[in-house]
Amino acid sequence: MKAAERAAWRNPRVLTTLLLVFISGAFVGAVGMRFGLHDHFHRTTEGTLKDPKASQMFLEHCQKDLNLSPQQVTEMRHILDDYKFYYQNMQEQLDEVRATGKTRIIEMLNDDQRKKFEKLLAELK
Repeated sequence: MKAAERAAWRNPRVLTTLLLVFISGAFVGAVGMRFGLHDHFHRTTEGTLKDPKASQMFLEHCQKDLNLSPQQVTEMRHILDDYKFYYQNMQEQLDEVRATGKTRIIEMLNDDQRKKFEKLLAELK
């Protein structure tokens, strides 16, 4: 098989270029996420749910932008309230699961390991 017949993607220059593009993209993505883009891309509704003012502002924004009728506004308010209640319950359950897991791990460790584990947890926070 002649070199000209060989697939272009097998060319070392093409492979090197692709590898450099991939590594550069991964590096730029990692740096971007490290310096705040993670929060921008992965926003949660937690702030809205905890702050009634923010929740009301969101509702008003939807009412204006979506041209909601008064009945739709009332329904959306009920949906948001239900979601807030559901979210809070799920958060409490998640906190219980974390606490149970932590307790079980601590129970299986010896004293020295417990100290190190607590230090590890403190560093993660």
